[in-house]
Amino acid sequence: MPLTHAQITRFLKSVHPYDALPVAELDTIAPQLDVWEVERDFAVYDLGEALPGLFIVYEGQIEVTDENGVVVSHLGLRNSFGERGLLRDGKAVTSARADAHSVLLVLPSALFSDLIARHEVVAKFFNRARTPRTQQETLATSSVDTLMAHDPATCSPDDTVQAAAQLMRERRISSLCVTQDGALRGILTTRDLSGKVVAQALPATTPVAQIMTEGPLTLSPSAIGSDVLHAMMEHHIGHIPITQGDRVVGIVTQTDLTRYQAVSSAELVSQIAKATTAEEMAKVTAEIPQLLVQLVASGNRHEVVTRLITDIADTATRRLLALAEAKLGPAPVPYLWLACGSQGRQEQTGVSDQDNCLMLDDAVTDADMPYFADLAKFVSDGLDTCGYFYCPGDMMATNPRWCQPVHVWREYFEGWITKPNPEAQMLASVMFDLRPIGGSFDLFADLQEKTLKAASSNSIFVAHMISNSLKHTPPLGLLRGFATIRSGEHRNTLDLKHNGVVPVVDLGRIYALQGQLTVAGTRARLHTAQETGVLSPSGARDLLDAYDLIAETRLEHQVTRIKAGLAPDNYLAPTDLSDFERSHLRDAFVVVKTMQSAVGHGKGMLG
Repeated sequence: MPLTHAQITRFLKSVHPYDALPVAELDTIAPQLDVWEVERDFAVYDLGEALPGLFIVYEGQIEVTDENGVVVSHLGLRNSFGERGLLRDGKAVTSARADAHSVLLVLPSALFSDLIARHEVVAKFFNRARTPRTQQETLATSSVDTLMAHDPATCSPDDTVQAAAQLMRERRISSLCVTQDGALRGILTTRDLSGKVVAQALPATTPVAQIMTEGPLTLSPSAIGSDVLHAMMEHHIGHIPITQGDRVVGIVTQTDLTRYQAVSSAELVSQIAKATTAEEMAKVTAEIPQLLVQLVASGNRHEVVTRLITDIADTATRRLLALAEAKLGPAPVPYLWLACGSQGRQEQTGVSDQDNCLMLDDAVTDADMPYFADLAKFVSDGLDTCGYFYCPGDMMATNPRWCQPVHVWREYFEGWITKPNPEAQMLASVMFDLRPIGGSFDLFADLQEKTLKAASSNSIFVAHMISNSLKHTPPLGLLRGFATIRSGEHRNTLDLKHNGVVPVVDLGRIYALQGQLTVAGTRARLHTAQETGVLSPSGARDLLDAYDLIAETRLEHQVTRIKAGLAPDNYLAPTDLSDFERSHLRDAFVVVKTMQSAVGHGKGMLG
């Protein structure tokens, strides 16, 4: 079908980003475009083939498949394709076939590169990475490494309190890390000296070991500033050693935080840590939607926002555990409360249910179980009061199945791994996101590591887990590239949770299983998978960009609803997005589907 230059120019005016170019520029571009008229089943290009340029659909429909022959997209009027290969080495990373008689415009490679170089609007459109957000450096986004005092002063447990006090005076500091053979044993503060030595008239020769705080709370260098402030407010402490393993690499004090502000989230943590009832906590957690609005508006990345939101849930859980023990009395045996799901991954948003369980010391008896049933009910009821509604699948510590001794938990994981039926796949997927919240953390010490090792070495189990992970698919279809929900309350919307972030969460869990990675957060899993060779650099880059865009779109949608006086949810109408936003979101879903296909065909990487 012959097209005049005027027809091509008129068409380009209806396609973003060309609609933002000067008319004179379009008049120059139009004569340089080739017009391909192709019949159904025509191979536009094959995987690895040198691309002649960028393709734009003028008429018809194109089917795009990945390296495994899996369909990742159907493209219609005004959609472009081939840009990913052009932006790499000029070779196709997919294959494209005509689904029907089609007319394609081909923008030559050299012209494509020239437009990107000369026009910011074109460069922005084809840059699939999330645009970095400009923001003032805050406590929430600052790495602990930039806050802490490096090479902190130390003393030995055998040193006298007088020698320790003299060292603090000389260095003008308020604390010392107490180490032995390089390992952290405790912490000594000026408060210890005044409250325990001076107040009790202890001799100056008293050994530090007698008054120090043993096994102090520590954080790792990967923590962020708000982790420090939240921990200080919750535990009423002013000094936190930063450790790598059992070695001290730094310390953060309240003084170090004076120039940083994370008032809103820290305020909520502080209020919850002081609350005496679940109802008091609920008044605080009711502020979470507004906090979400403020955090997103401040330009924080999605993983920082969800980390801060999850901190509040963690604090509420620990406070409820403390209140439960105050009511029920001390636990008969050590226990550990763990979170799974989004709380376990530190990825909670403005709408979350509760997923949790209890691990009990193997010394527990049948006579002890009513205590833990009461404890679980107290905490879960309290969380529900705070807005973390009961898990629809009963994945809670109130279910006797998920309140068991450690040896039973080992049997659970062994059974799921050796007999991976559908229920086992589902349960294992949930439980691989376990994160200790409160209690005796040593109960979980080697369970995760041993389970990952056993699971990753069982090829049948891994295959079943991969199959289970592919049940959640990106919402790609024919209408503008999206497959919306067809009926019900959320008709004509995209589920940004189950068809958006969950497919990436599932991929991250598979990479963690393949690489025996103990990190729980999705973004951390993708990064670590790249660092350990489970995922190629290009595959990790594409998937991280896609995940960032989907996750941030989800948060922005929730914020929009909150501002409108509505409850946050995960259902976005594509019509609420601009053409630009729809194009990028569709491409993000295509990347996720491509990565799913690679995993499904036994390829953990995308080249």
